[in-house]
Amino acid sequence: MPKKFPAEFKRDVVRVARRGDLTVPEVAHDFGVSEESVRRWVRQADIDDGVRDGQTSAEQSELVQLRREKRRLEMENEILRRAAAYFASSSLPK
Repeated sequence: MPKKFPAEFKRDVVRVARRGDLTVPEVAHDFGVSEESVRRWVRQADIDDGVRDGQTSAEQSELVQLRREKRRLEMENEILRRAAAYFASSSLPK
């Protein structure tokens, strides 16, 4: 499981990386994170700021939330379907 970093920390890393004074490996070393994390955070910040095309962080979090809600509703639907089948079978004439 990847380590979670606060949003403020990520913003600071992106700001330093965008300044261009240091290379990505130097920024990663200074902040104690991997180079790929810095690249990914800068790429996502570019998308969020409209510099690049892609799915913004807000869209990603909404998609995750909607998928969870869909999964929950599907489970509830399955429970109701089974309950209806159970009660329907018990009311059949014998």
